[in-house]
Formats: sequence, structure tokens, C-alpha cells
Amino acid sequence: MKFFVLLLVVGFFTLSFHAQNYKFGKVSEEEVLEKAYPLDTTVNAAVLYRRYSVSYFYRKGEGFLQRVTVHERIKLYKKEGFDWGTKKVRLYNKSNASSEDIAALKAYTYNMVDGKLEKEKMDKDATFTEVANEYWKYESFTLPNLKEGSVIEYTYEIISPFVQIDNIDLQYTIPIKKQEIRVSTPEYFVYNKMFNPRARYIPKIDISRENVTVPFSYLENVVSSEEENIPALESEPFVDNLDNYRAKLIMELSMTKFPDSPIDTYATSWEDITENIYKNSNFGQQIDRNGYYEDDLDQLITGISDPAQKMEIIYNFVKSKVKWDGFVGIYSPTGLRKAYKDGTGNSADINLMLISMMRYAGIKANPVLVSTKNHGIPLLPTNTGFNYVICLVETPGFNALLDATEEFSSINVLPSRAINWQGRLVKEDGSSQWINLSPSFSSDDITALHGQISPDLVVSGKVRNQLTHHLAMKHRNEYANVNKDEYRKALEKDKGDLKITDLEIENLKDAIQPVRVTYSYESNDKVEEIGDKLYFSPMLFLTNQENPFKQESRNYPIDLTHPISDKYLINIQLPEGYQVETLPENEKYQFNGEEGVFTYLVKNNGSSIQVTVSLDIANPLILSNDYQYFKDFYTL
Repeated sequence: MKFFVLLLVVGFFTLSFHAQNYKFGKVSEEEVLEKAYPLDTTVNAAVLYRRYSVSYFYRKGEGFLQRVTVHERIKLYKKEGFDWGTKKVRLYNKSNASSEDIAALKAYTYNMVDGKLEKEKMDKDATFTEVANEYWKYESFTLPNLKEGSVIEYTYEIISPFVQIDNIDLQYTIPIKKQEIRVSTPEYFVYNKMFNPRARYIPKIDISRENVTVPFSYLENVVSSEEENIPALESEPFVDNLDNYRAKLIMELSMTKFPDSPIDTYATSWEDITENIYKNSNFGQQIDRNGYYEDDLDQLITGISDPAQKMEIIYNFVKSKVKWDGFVGIYSPTGLRKAYKDGTGNSADINLMLISMMRYAGIKANPVLVSTKNHGIPLLPTNTGFNYVICLVETPGFNALLDATEEFSSINVLPSRAINWQGRLVKEDGSSQWINLSPSFSSDDITALHGQISPDLVVSGKVRNQLTHHLAMKHRNEYANVNKDEYRKALEKDKGDLKITDLEIENLKDAIQPVRVTYSYESNDKVEEIGDKLYFSPMLFLTNQENPFKQESRNYPIDLTHPISDKYLINIQLPEGYQVETLPENEKYQFNGEEGVFTYLVKNNGSSIQVTVSLDIANPLILSNDYQYFKDFYTL
């Protein structure tokens, strides 16, 4: 019996010794020595522990202040995981009275050195600030001496004067071994709570109430969650914004109710939100002002009666007059007059000015509030749901969506960042409605190739390529400032020994016209001779060499942004003395009826062959449930 009791005591001591200690600074040798994450040995890094808490405290003269406390311990298994050694925190930065800053920052790197556990403290100069726009900044810090096997750990606080709670991420792109979330709010603040409905991982939460007595007695509402082995949010190709599918807790302030005071209800519908935005002096009032540009605009449009022509003149004038500074927003921070004078402004400066000029010219124009792709899709009516604004022009003959921030955007051809599901059209009378931002027309990529195969099996000829709409804009953004030699090298890249000459490019900086590219080519590795037969692919160097859809299954929709029409017209002259023995079969494949159509037509004309290949995708959003069908379609 004595021996049995001793065994129990020793066993308990051993378990306690190896029990995980998540207190800050208590990193163990076992954690640093661990070579791979037990549940997935392929990951580059993993969060060993994460605690994220939101609480409030009362300060005399200021009222309730919000405190966010973060503690994270991360294991770096491979060099590819070293990016996790830098933490980037977004903070509000409007004015000194309401700005946010990181406080109580402590950060260490833990490594095994000569068999001993050593920790290295992060220097103060390892932190830096980046201003994102007039409202936000990023504070970043980088941990020192990162190695394969390092464990990093940091903790910090953010003190904020705001009652609104930022969305709380519950999932990273690496797995999380253990996570604790706790949000404690005074009973005077009432929040709507929800998880991201697009996320595949949904944690469990507990809701309770607790008594608080300092500095006075009140109740706290507590939302908490404690989870283990949280799966990584895995990236996939052609995802609109991976963050749209991240598990997160969303808490939107709906009302405040203090003792002996009336209840203050905050905007609870999109109509309320958009009405408040329009009434803001940095939004609606800016649209109404026109004195600073009247004379300049009158000179441009006097005598022009056609609304379409007038719209195009104003659109191009704004694009040339005010350049985008790279910041996005829905408000003009310093006023449109200053942006016009300085010749630079944020996205709201430019597009609100565009709306103002259209109205001044007698064209019906209204703002459309947008959430950009990297901002996500707004799930609840909230003042932070939109971060961008564009222009909708309505005429008897047509409607046009316009964004003047980009040099190469054009009428109804928006930058891809703005094509994010729906936008909220705000009319002059304060009413609003959802409108579809997705293009209804296809962007075309049309290629005509003429070639001939010489007796020594060299293929040579001429190619003509034309790009329209969004494909043309993308091409211009990539190549408009590239010289012809670099352009040629880009065309030849990954196409064997292809040599391109006589390169001509038209309309590369004209956003209205299609991009047209012509060139001569020569290649000696596109025809294979076996015995007395020749084999070659009729599409030569124009085909994709790799299928981008390799996954067996898919978690998120495929977002191709806009409808696509891809067409090839090919004519190849055969070498003298040869005739066609075998041709590919003519085929037509369809995906979801007419949502995707692929045709392959080949014809033998004796001394030549003609091939017509087309791929038309009418619906650019392929749901994850249809992925296997789309993958099979694309493979064919």
C-alpha cells in the first residue's frame, strides 16, 4: 500500500511538471525543442497560446475607457514562418484626443543555446509606425534573433476612448493550440453579437454576468470562449478576400442606457447609416460645393449637349486634375477645394468631386458606398461597414459606374478592389438602396495566330492580340510603364525558345480603346518528329501549361471578378509534302448550363489547319459546392 501511494504521488508530480504553463514569460524547453506541430507537421508556425480580452474601466472626467489586452506565444518551426515574428496592429489616429496607442509592450524570443534556454528582449527601436490614412495607423514590432525552432512571445495593451468593439479574429492562417477570448462590457452598453456566417470554423461561447464594485457598483456582461486545436484558415487561389471567411466575433453597439438618462439607440438599419453618412459635412456638403471649379469646368463643357460626351469629358478631367494618394475612405478629410488646389487626394476626395461636377453639369449622379475587397463584406448595419465611395451616373440611355482614382479605369470598368458584391446607392433625398457592382459584360482576350511549319520544323508567323475592359485595365496597370524590350521578354517567358520580333503595342495608355498587340515569332521546339510523322499542338505556345485548380476539394468560392471571353483563331500552314493524318476531336463542354462554355473546333484544309478555341465564363463567382464540377470542366 505504501508503494502504491508513492507511485501516485510521483505520477501526479510528473504530470504537473509537464503541464503547460501559459503565464507570460514561462516558456518551457519542451516548447522550444519541439520540431513540428503534432497535428500538422507541414505547418511553418503555430500559435501555442493566445489570449485576447476586452474590458472597460471608469476614469473620472472621461467616463468608460476600453482596454484591449493581447498575449500571444508563437512557435516558429521553419524559416517560412518567420513572418510571424513581426506583429502589425491597427490603431485609430484621427486626433490626439481620440487616438490609440500601444502600451505595456513586452516581447521576447526564446532559443536553445548550447543546451540551455535563453531569452532575448526586443529593443525599443524594433517598433515603427505606418500611417494608413487620415483615420488609421499601424504600429509594428519585430522580435529579435529569429531561428528555426524559436518561440516568440509578446503582450501589449490598447487603451481606447471608443465604446465600439473591433471585430475579434478567432482564427489565423496558422493553427492555434489554445485560445482564450473574453469580452466584458458594462451593462450600460448593449451590443448585437454574431459570428462571421461565412466561416467554416465556429467556436463555442459562454455568456454570463458579473458584479463590479469599483469605482461604483454595476453589472458586466461577459462573452467568453476557450478553445483548443483551432484549425488554420487555409488560403486558396482565386479567393476574393480570405478574411471574409475567417472565424471572428462581431459585436456592434446597438444602444446605451445609463441610469436616469434616456436610451440612445444607434443606427440599426442601412438606411440610418447611409443617411448619417450623407449628412456628414465631409461627405454631402462637399458634393454641394462647386465654386472652386466652376470656371475651369465651364470652359470644358460649354456648348456640349450630349450627356455621354459631357460625362466622359468630366471623368477624364477629374482623373487628370487630382491624383490618388493611395488612401481610401468615404469622407474628404480636408475638403474638396484643397484637394482640387493641391492636385492630390484620397479616394473620397476624387470621387465626391466627380459627383459634384456631374451634378453641376446637369447630369444625374449619386454616390455609391462600397466596402473594398480587403475590407470585407459588411454583415451588419454599421458605420464602419463601408470604406470607399464611387459614382453612379444615370442618364435616359444608360447607367454608368465610375471611379476616377485609377488612370486606366474607364466607364463601368472599376478597379477590382471596388468590385465587391454590392454597393449602397445614396440619393439626394437621403434614401438608399443596394446595387450590384459585378459587371454584366465580359472582358475579352482575342488572339489570332497565323503560322507555318518550315521543312526544318521551325514554326514562324504573326500574332495579333486584343484585350478589352477589365483585362485591358489589368494589362495596362502591369505594362504601361514597361519598355518594349521588357515587354517582349514578358511575352517570351516560360515559352521555350520562342523569339519575338516586330513588336507593336497600341492604346497601352488609352483607357477607352482596346489594347492591341502584334508581333512576329519564331520557335524551333514546337514540332516533334518521330519516324516519318510530325506531332505538334495546334495552339503552339498559347496554351496554359498548368491547371490552377488542383485541390481535391475547396472551402471558399472562386472569384474571377468579372465575366471572361477568351478566344483563339489559329491558322497553321503545313510543311510541303505532308498531309494531316490525325486531328483532335471537335468538342464542346459546358459548366452549369451556359455559365461556362468551352468549344474546340479544328478543320483540315489540305495544306493547312484552322483551329477555333473559346472559353466563355458568364458567372465569375463559382461556389465551393460547384467546385468539383468546375474543376472537371476546366480539366477537360
